[in-house]
Amino acid sequence: MDDLLEPRAGATTAPTSQAGLVERLRAGLPAETLVTDPDVMVSYAHDTASFCAAGAPAVVVLPRTVEQVQHVMRTATELRVPVVPQGARTGLSGAANASDGCLVLSLVKMDRILEIDAADRVAVVEPGVVNATLSRAVAERGMYYPPDPSSWETCTIGGNIGTAAGGLCCVKYGVTSEYVLGLDVVLADGRLLSTGRRTAKGVAGYDLTRLLVGSEGSLGIIVKAVLALKPEPPAQLVLAAEFTSASAAGEAVRLIMERGHVPSLMELMDGTTVRAVNAMAHMGLPETTEALLLVAFDTPDPAADLAAVGELCTAAGATEVVPADDAAESEMLMQARRLSLPALEARFGTTMIDDVCVPRSRLSDMFEGVEAIAEKYDTQIGICAHAGDGNTHPIVCFDPQNEDEVRRAEEAFDEIMALGLRLGGTITGEHGVGVLKKEWLARELGPVELELQRQIKKAFDPLGLLNPGKLF
Repeated sequence: MDDLLEPRAGATTAPTSQAGLVERLRAGLPAETLVTDPDVMVSYAHDTASFCAAGAPAVVVLPRTVEQVQHVMRTATELRVPVVPQGARTGLSGAANASDGCLVLSLVKMDRILEIDAADRVAVVEPGVVNATLSRAVAERGMYYPPDPSSWETCTIGGNIGTAAGGLCCVKYGVTSEYVLGLDVVLADGRLLSTGRRTAKGVAGYDLTRLLVGSEGSLGIIVKAVLALKPEPPAQLVLAAEFTSASAAGEAVRLIMERGHVPSLMELMDGTTVRAVNAMAHMGLPETTEALLLVAFDTPDPAADLAAVGELCTAAGATEVVPADDAAESEMLMQARRLSLPALEARFGTTMIDDVCVPRSRLSDMFEGVEAIAEKYDTQIGICAHAGDGNTHPIVCFDPQNEDEVRRAEEAFDEIMALGLRLGGTITGEHGVGVLKKEWLARELGPVELELQRQIKKAFDPLGLLNPGKLF
């Protein structure tokens, strides 16, 4: 992997001055949508993966309407200016990082919920709507929008769609791609494309909606989304099971899924992560555990389901199994899981979060392999995971000022991805490729698929202006 802390070559800059670009933009935009102050623009340079190098944008635009986005893209195409779309910048792979001389297109001001239809079970939203805002709005109508990334209080729907985000509930309810029915997208040349539908079924033509979900802003600018909703489920109850190793917890996950249980949540934190969360939030989680597995059910009789799962955890080697007494205690355990990444960063400094997804049957192998890699490189690695999906997040911690620590962290990160591929997995389950995993994408896809994907990119964006330097 390239040295993450070294500058990367930016995209080809525009053949025009910054002043000329700003002047052309102002011809079709309100003054308040433009940011040109370098001290302000620096805050738009990168996403949460701050260790991934980023360039300096020429201008930041915060449009409020589709027409404004179209004007931006027509201007960018005419002047050959690269465009980097952004949401709340909560991503973890550098996909929203600016390149030198680019136009950053931040969509956070397009934040209206346009419609909630309980009969059709759809919501129509702009890309800047925050995930938690939508979830609460539909809950008031007795509906449920399931995708809930750990950053759900701040991340936007547009960003969720761009990375095909998952979340804690994905073991039962699936990920973002399963809830996007249709999209309005501004193409690189400013044309408006509408894909998909709002009906329950539809197979007319190629599925461009699914193609755009997870494309990381490289094919078009999402300006509206039609999202599927579900009826609001009963309140869930959570069980916490302690294990002496993460691999033993992985065996419990295998047993639970093999026996046909359908939990609404199944999350894992290793001992390093548990202790970091305690240090940050003083939640009283068991300090001596080496792995804490959280399993939840939102069924009509969750207590009975938790009892059955508790027996399987004990059979897999759990040293203690404690079901939550009520919804409040369950929410506390879920909040502990959501704090995993910020807690590790607070305790150990800069982190590189891997996002390797493996078959559930290989979870124990994955955990054991990561532990061996941490020992090999003498590197602190915490593990949290959407265990029910096999989606692991080994979090490599390092001091960015220590060259040797940086080197060992990068090598450990790469070896974790190689391990995931050997186990029949993928380099990213939900965080996307961005700049962090570009070379690994080529290894996973192979030359034939990689060439086809590049041709698709060229069909949508022939000048290569949209989010250059990401994915490929």
